[in-house]
Amino acid sequence: MALANSIAPHVPHLRRFARLITGTQRTGDAMVARVLQSIAADPSMFPELSAKLGLYQCFLITLTRRYRDGGPETGLLGASASRSLAALAPEARLAFLLVSVEGFSPQEAAQILEMSEKRIEQLLSEAAHEIAHQIATDVLIIEDEPLIALDLQRILESLGHRIVSIARTRKDAIKAAGEHKPGLVIADIRLADGSSGLDAVDDILRSFAVPVVFVTAYPERLSTGEGPEPTFLIPKPFRDESVKAIVSQVLFFDQLAARRAH
Repeated sequence: MALANSIAPHVPHLRRFARLITGTQRTGDAMVARVLQSIAADPSMFPELSAKLGLYQCFLITLTRRYRDGGPETGLLGASASRSLAALAPEARLAFLLVSVEGFSPQEAAQILEMSEKRIEQLLSEAAHEIAHQIATDVLIIEDEPLIALDLQRILESLGHRIVSIARTRKDAIKAAGEHKPGLVIADIRLADGSSGLDAVDDILRSFAVPVVFVTAYPERLSTGEGPEPTFLIPKPFRDESVKAIVSQVLFFDQLAARRAH
């Protein structure tokens, strides 16, 4: 019971991370549930680390073993399995997401991944190089706060992406998406006219497929696993490196899927 209580506050964060590295809510949530069941059945498997570090280490060990020992069970991960395996393979990507998105220090990431701090620093450098050479795309920002929109624009343009429009309402977002057909949409959950960024994105996705990242001040409310929820989230207030890492991961999945389709 003490272990369950200590790891419980970190489960929403792990769900968000699981979705980020597997590419879907269903996949990520299923794997988190499997890890929690394993810990409950055998608490001795939990490493001698703090509750949060131990939880992330258990998750990554369980997930990578499932792929390396013959792959996921049929029906558990579905069509996303091959995408997920490819996303999990690079250690550099995992190290970068742990540090940039989850806020772990390089020392903590080294503990989670069971490697030296020197190796972590090498992986972070590799990941930064990979992101700098990622294919640029056109981006639609749906955000009603001008300063936040400009901050997102600055970060994305520093990666070489092109901002085709900044929309403040659902109506403007739908119009801009139809005119520009962006390769990426970044949307706030709540918009200026009281409308929802979720609804705006739903409308856009009815017209064409595009990867989407949501921005919210309350990511834990959207990582409960109790219903359909956004897969990719940028928490407010955000850091430059966090935005870069999440956008890179989303485009990584999208470009991988495109290559497989051809």
